[in-house]
Amino acid sequence: MENLTKENFKEKVFDFENKKEWEFAGDKPCIIDFYADWCAPCRTLTPVMEELSEEYKGKVDIYKIDTEKEQELAGMFGIRSIPSILFVPKDGQPQMASGALPKETLEKAIKDVLAVEA
Repeated sequence: MENLTKENFKEKVFDFENKKEWEFAGDKPCIIDFYADWCAPCRTLTPVMEELSEEYKGKVDIYKIDTEKEQELAGMFGIRSIPSILFVPKDGQPQMASGALPKETLEKAIKDVLAVEA
């Protein structure tokens, strides 16, 4: 798992300052966890994301964005509650989910939205 800043978000996910239409910059699908250190549900989700990061290593990149430090990114995606999880397929539009989702739900989204098998 890797924490994203505005700068490496533009390199690894989407260069929103130079492109108007969504164009994914990554080489494999990714999941972005929008969180804050003070958020209890976010802390509950962290070990689950770490497990998924190991289980899908080489197939899916998993990133975290601290909404306190990266307010511009949080605002760009309209984050109103955390945790919020953005599923970004290699092709197609990203899909957002809210809340500390159970591992099974995250795995289903990886399969259905990202088209990645374990």
